[in-house]
Amino acid sequence: MKVIDQIYINGSFVKPHGNQFMDLINPLNQEIFGKVALADEKDTQLAIQAAKTAFKSFSKTTVAERVSYLEKMHQAVSKRKQDLIDVMVYEFGGPVQFSTAVIQNGLDAIQASITALKDFKFVSTVGTSQVRMESLGVVGIITPWNASNMFIVSKLSSAIAAGCTVVIKPSEMSAMQTQIIAESLHEAGLPAGVFNILNGLGTVVGQELSTNKDVSKISFTGSTVVGKAIAVHAVETMKRVTLELGGKSAAILLDDVNFNEAIPLALFGGLMSGGQVCTAGTRILIPENRLEEVKQIIKETIPTMKVGNPSDQDTAIGPLVSKKQYLRVQEYIQLGIDEGAELVVGGLGQPEGMESGNFVKPTVFAGVTNDMRIAQEEIFGPVLVLITYKIEEEAIAIANDSIYGLAGYVFAKDVEKGREIAAQIDAGHISVNGLKHDPLAPFGGFKQSGIGREFGAFGMSAYLEPKTILV
Repeated sequence: MKVIDQIYINGSFVKPHGNQFMDLINPLNQEIFGKVALADEKDTQLAIQAAKTAFKSFSKTTVAERVSYLEKMHQAVSKRKQDLIDVMVYEFGGPVQFSTAVIQNGLDAIQASITALKDFKFVSTVGTSQVRMESLGVVGIITPWNASNMFIVSKLSSAIAAGCTVVIKPSEMSAMQTQIIAESLHEAGLPAGVFNILNGLGTVVGQELSTNKDVSKISFTGSTVVGKAIAVHAVETMKRVTLELGGKSAAILLDDVNFNEAIPLALFGGLMSGGQVCTAGTRILIPENRLEEVKQIIKETIPTMKVGNPSDQDTAIGPLVSKKQYLRVQEYIQLGIDEGAELVVGGLGQPEGMESGNFVKPTVFAGVTNDMRIAQEEIFGPVLVLITYKIEEEAIAIANDSIYGLAGYVFAKDVEKGREIAAQIDAGHISVNGLKHDPLAPFGGFKQSGIGREFGAFGMSAYLEPKTILV
């Protein structure tokens, strides 16, 4: 059994003051494969103090020095790339192709921070004033379990580029993944205290980070409910916040598109990693007169999307991360049935022969109206809804009729038409005819999908405070 009984504070792996342990459970078969020691308030305070001390000198480093640190970080993480992929597949249950893409996105984010840093103007003249962009201070970074290490390295690289020091609280459910990234970052040789990593509960470590007066900013990725709670705590000390929260993204298929090509891509965008992706396109909007055609394509496509062992190269959908998440998704499938939606494919229970793991049948509902709970609430599982529209303006209105605004997708034969539709969707990240990611472009949400932006120069700016000097 794997035992992770150390946290990382001030440049060293140390035993935590906290004495609570948590079991680590394999989502593939529900077997306990390890346990992790959880940090407590005292550990968090020690980490914050280490970051505060390191900030005094690190905030004064030159651009060249920070570029060098980021390059070493990129090199060290790259050396462990396969280990990072393998442990994500094992611990989280992310299919190997998805996990490979996630880890590569993390590496690309470090490189994007290097590019942004080299081009960034920390001092400029505005009117008759000098404006200086200065490092904020100690940052609390809180990451989720669905792409833990990608979020760690992307947020950390932005903070380092800005001259900030950090205390990182990953999901305690990602402890094995966290151990490998901590080892990689340690090898990179960053100054002691620049980054600190604590396995711990949100109600303990996260609470301390959100309320401690020596933390200047929180960067959080996770649910909207938790994000709101963090914002409430943060305002007491006027912490800056970057919140990348939930989504209920719409994928609009225009009538001119090739449905035999677009529907499988839309399904993949909604079902990738079992739907445990904040940007998943879980509402598929189609012309009303194409409904029966679309349902037939879905019935033919879903069986080709293998549900199974996430380590198999041809697996499209692995298990959900936990039994709790599995039960939550089952409740939503039952809710869809109770709301009167039509099951096109899938339904309650586990796929045949996969009863030992947290597997869910890929499920698509038709006959859905946008006011149903399955169309409005983030399920975070392999459950999609089909919603019909009569004209394009109605499709846009449906897409925007949501408390969320994280991502969106448009499929159109006429690319310029697709771009026009995308420009009218109230979301922060919209792809036309594909599933795209640009590590230099800003990422974040409208409405209750978050506050602020990440990646590249936009993400780096969120760790800086402008100071105006008038002479």
